[in-house]
Amino acid sequence: MLSKGAFNALLKTLEEPPSYVIFILATTEAHQIPITILSRCQRYDFRRISIDTIADRLQELMEREQIQVEEKAIRYIAKAADGSMRDALSLLDQCIAFHLGETLTYDMVMDVLGAVDFEVFQVLLERIIAMDTLGAIEQINEIIWQGKELYQFVIDFTWYLRNILLLKTTKQGGDGLDLSQDAVASMTGVAEKMDTETIMRYIRVLAEVSNSIRYASQKRVILELAIIKLCKPQMETSYDAILDRIRQLELAVENGVMTATAAPPSFDAGKENEEPISFSPEEELAKRLEPADVKELKEILGRMKEVKARLAAPARCALEAGQINIGENGHTLVLSYSDSPDVAVGRAYYQVEANLEKLRQVMCEMTGKDVQIHFVTRKPGGEKTFEQFDLSKLKIDIEYED
Repeated sequence: MLSKGAFNALLKTLEEPPSYVIFILATTEAHQIPITILSRCQRYDFRRISIDTIADRLQELMEREQIQVEEKAIRYIAKAADGSMRDALSLLDQCIAFHLGETLTYDMVMDVLGAVDFEVFQVLLERIIAMDTLGAIEQINEIIWQGKELYQFVIDFTWYLRNILLLKTTKQGGDGLDLSQDAVASMTGVAEKMDTETIMRYIRVLAEVSNSIRYASQKRVILELAIIKLCKPQMETSYDAILDRIRQLELAVENGVMTATAAPPSFDAGKENEEPISFSPEEELAKRLEPADVKELKEILGRMKEVKARLAAPARCALEAGQINIGENGHTLVLSYSDSPDVAVGRAYYQVEANLEKLRQVMCEMTGKDVQIHFVTRKPGGEKTFEQFDLSKLKIDIEYED
């Protein structure tokens, strides 16, 4: 908390201290102390106190004060203190003040500290795994109506997922976790249903939320958005989100929810020499749409800018390299190309077959009719390979090629 000038002023005193004075400097950010100060100090790094040590000390104090406290409640306060004996004593004093003269139980501690029991986390996680967005949101609403602190809820839920991740990835099981045997058994069952990447994605999303929810004015909205993101991995494009989407697809297949696929080829046992019946989505689409007439073809020719805007670059280049007009039968469009050695035209020509269907699909979507397109080539200055059809009787503007 000292500025650079204040440290320099302190340095003068530290260089020539009185013989009867010992300076004790305490900080959690030793890297911010100038090296000129550190070089004149003996450094002692204090570490966090273990949960067992804190719990034993709290239990000793409760026996001395003759206050009845459940061991489970003591363990939770020790864990919530996060390695600080001072914070543990403060939390314990707060819980005793709310229930003075009563036996302090685990439920009382959870109520005073605004915490949520791990069974609530298990229900919420199962709904998230099942992609039950509405059920997960309802679970959050219930927690809010109970008056729980949402920031503490996110921290505890992240810790719960961290324990599941350790159960999933370590061989020691629940030996290294500060949990009861019942809790370990329950969490092990949940861990078996999940893969490691999914758990890590959940922890990552909640870690991002914990950074923003503490001082946010709309904590509920931020938390609900995070829960929706957990239920719907398609909202993200990260590697672990894609793996979660694959997991959901596999779960849907196992439950009998199959996606629509093309019909398999059918064979007649009595006609083994016949070719199998093939299924073509394009042919089925053409059967459902009525053929476009001359008026509709003329309309689509007048909207070529819109057509080009909806095409990808290869298909658009193939279209621009040729000339498109109404065919001789009045029911199709003809895309004609010059048989030129020009490299650009030649390259576009070889892309025609690959991109003609894309062009047709765009026109079908725009008109709602079946638009058939054919392409031909013509020699420069020579006779065209298709006969020009006299459309003067149809009362439309005709564009003749040179």
